[in-house]
Amino acid sequence: MKAQSQSRGAACPQALQRQFQSRWNADLARDVTAALCATYEDQTGINHIDGSNMPQSEEILGILEVLLELLFPGYSGRYPFSRAGLEFAVGDHINHVFRCLTDQLERAFAYRCTVECCETCDCRRLAEGAAIGLLRKLPGIRTVLKTDVQAAMDGDPAAKSIDEVVIAYPGLKAIATQRIAHELYVARVPLVPRVMGEYAHSLTGIDIHPGATIGKSFFIDHGTGVVIGETAVLGNNVKLYQGVTLGALSFPKDERGRLIKGAKRHPNIEDNVTIYAGATILGDITVGHDSVIGGNVWLTESVPPRTKITIPAPDLSIRKRRGQ
Repeated sequence: MKAQSQSRGAACPQALQRQFQSRWNADLARDVTAALCATYEDQTGINHIDGSNMPQSEEILGILEVLLELLFPGYSGRYPFSRAGLEFAVGDHINHVFRCLTDQLERAFAYRCTVECCETCDCRRLAEGAAIGLLRKLPGIRTVLKTDVQAAMDGDPAAKSIDEVVIAYPGLKAIATQRIAHELYVARVPLVPRVMGEYAHSLTGIDIHPGATIGKSFFIDHGTGVVIGETAVLGNNVKLYQGVTLGALSFPKDERGRLIKGAKRHPNIEDNVTIYAGATILGDITVGHDSVIGGNVWLTESVPPRTKITIPAPDLSIRKRRGQ
């Protein structure tokens, strides 16, 4: 009886549909469409209506994953690698990257031509040159990444094996992506390096600008919240902990008050420097080699080599809690 009562009390879907009259109609759809399209007429807006030349983020990230596979073959499990067919497999990936990357780089250069009103740029030639340049750098990038992996092994007592570092450490993923993106940044490729860098940022919580120059044996322990700015320069054997910021103290402007793009504004960290969690280092300053910057330090001036900087220990109030 109770089930029957509940059944009689519940309105059927057809009845609800008859009771509700939608306010959405063709006139309202046309009004919304016209109002939205009107905002596209602003040439300073966030639209790229005729932008078939814009690079495609999904394609770029697919290419990045193949590049990471070439740098760390066999680790993702997506592609089979064996000694017997190694050259065939690697060659196939390289040809795939060249074709797809060249297409995306051509779009990026064509975008820059549109913005700069360039009429003489051979975008395809520039794209092929940048793609070939990156592919030629892959052996060297792999050599440097080996030192980064070893730095993690040497610097983290929790690291049990090289394989664990490659598979599980977000810092290594962020570093590897940055080393790829940096080569495209140096080749003055628009947009694509930032797409790669922000993808790694979204995955790892580590924000390294493609423009940063980073030496070998670089290790980021834990890593969440690390920020490294565009013009930062890091030497060899640098170790950062979570929450470290290598940022800008101020932004130079021209006589019209506009930001000057590309000016040196981030720190220089020399060889063998360790920077502990939460430290903030700002401006075009230099931290001398073999220095240690303690946790939560705020630094805006250069320090000489072999310097140790800490902040005073907090004045803790420790009291015994009363029992219930």
